[in-house]
Amino acid sequence: MSKDRLLLSTRNLHKRREMEEILKDLDVEVLTLDEVGISTVIEEDGATFAANAIKKAGTIAILSDCITLADDSGLVVDALDGAPGIYSARFAGENATDQDNNLKLMKLLQEVEIPLRTARFVCMIAICTPQGKTFTVEGRCEGRIGLTPRGQGGFGYDPLFIPEGYDQSFAELGEAVKNRISHRARALQEARKVLQEVFGR
Repeated sequence: MSKDRLLLSTRNLHKRREMEEILKDLDVEVLTLDEVGISTVIEEDGATFAANAIKKAGTIAILSDCITLADDSGLVVDALDGAPGIYSARFAGENATDQDNNLKLMKLLQEVEIPLRTARFVCMIAICTPQGKTFTVEGRCEGRIGLTPRGQGGFGYDPLFIPEGYDQSFAELGEAVKNRISHRARALQEARKVLQEVFGR
């Protein structure tokens, strides 16, 4: 009997490995868009993380006839009224680098005192079936924005984000710790429970 298939609305092999690890005891085959020959690019034009994740998962589920998982995530900074939010990847412009985005964030927060630099990473995951059923789960990691970038690991805002309960940035803590406490790790653990139900495990 062939395995059930779960399609990730991504071409990122790192995300695939991460999902395979979390689902290793469910006997599910995890695939990326490239592996099923889907080249469609979906514009992320929703007003929320949930809207973007649902659009990606729902569109691909219909195109592929597979149960599909998609995520949208970003950084929410209280002193900036929730920015950069859904624009996290392009905070400093459409072709912004991680460094560009970090520099803009530091500049906007340069007059903000440490107690007021609270922030959180948010990850919204949507799981859609070809029949139109939609499930969403969310993961959050609370913390604060540091004064200067620290650490060589990670990507995005990791050098500036200091998770609650730690004195080091995500970029200093390393992959093992980050993968245990991050917004994405928490969202994936919740997604696993949904997938158990969807696949009848």
